[in-house]
Amino acid sequence: MPHKPPPDADARRAIAPVICYPTDRLPQPDLALYRRARRRAQRTAEVEVPPRDGRCFTVPAGHFFRISAPDGPQVGDLNLWHLHDLSERFYSGKTRALHGTHLSTGDRMWSSFPALRPTATIIEDTLDWYGIDEHGGAVHDVIGTRCDPYTGNLLSGSQYHHCCHSNLTRALADHAGMALSQAEPHVHDVLNVFMCTGFTRDSGRYFMKASPVRPGDFIEFFAEIDLLGALSACPGGDCSAEHSSDAAACFPLLVEIFAPPPGALEGWQSPPVNGYDRSHGR
Repeated sequence: MPHKPPPDADARRAIAPVICYPTDRLPQPDLALYRRARRRAQRTAEVEVPPRDGRCFTVPAGHFFRISAPDGPQVGDLNLWHLHDLSERFYSGKTRALHGTHLSTGDRMWSSFPALRPTATIIEDTLDWYGIDEHGGAVHDVIGTRCDPYTGNLLSGSQYHHCCHSNLTRALADHAGMALSQAEPHVHDVLNVFMCTGFTRDSGRYFMKASPVRPGDFIEFFAEIDLLGALSACPGGDCSAEHSSDAAACFPLLVEIFAPPPGALEGWQSPPVNGYDRSHGR
């Protein structure tokens, strides 16, 4: 049973919160520059991600990529790595600490230690109108880890092979010519593209609800460094009822790559790795 509240319980709860990481001193992206360059950019490649599967794609620094659900409501799980060093990868926890539980226009996807630099910047999000709904749900979360076969086995004894973790593992293995056992440790916590999620207000539990994405919607990124991406079309479809099963209606996702013309990004430089000296007090 819960312990009895102390006499000053209300006073303790009433203490005002403090933002852990104020972002006013973060280096800010030049969205105006990026958008001018994007308007003149030409599509150079596209990758279709089949339902309940994953695919890899590459994006040079200074290029753009767009993710859309052209055929129906579908969420996707996105991994990003430095193209030339898989040990530098998207760090969802630090991104969440800096920008919040859900990402949208102007937010950045930060990389792991010791680099800790922007890997990609969101420059347009057609679902930015959604905001936070009455249930506390919002779109494009960095709180869910990705559906995986290990949790499924833990909860139900299943052996399901087309969850996002497995889809991303197969995609990376195929792209890099690795064994599955080599690829799997590189798969990491994701940006849940188009997924609508939050925490219940009574118990603080992670929830999902039907994604608001429709054909014509997209989220678009600027690649701050040379990127290798992997995207899984989640077996939960729009995640309105369940995931990690073959019951949900699922649709493909589309990744398109765009190259700006020469000179369109004059003055822009790919961000350097973090300036901490790594001495750790020694």
